[in-house]
Amino acid sequence: AEPTAGTADDIQEHVRNELGAHEYPREIEFVEDLPKTVTGKIRRTELRDEAAAEVEAESDD
Repeated sequence: AEPTAGTADDIQEHVRNELGAHEYPREIEFVEDLPKTVTGKIRRTELRDEAAAEVEAESDD
């Protein structure tokens, strides 16, 4: 199934109800695949680096 804006809204609402106000994601980005190690673990540092690069690019605009 293709994600829609409604899907992101539903996820945010669910997480907002389960977690504190400061913990829920303000933005949700759907991706085809996550970067993984050879053992199949998600490379969180790579995700953080990509997010930081996006924020930096947005601030340059």
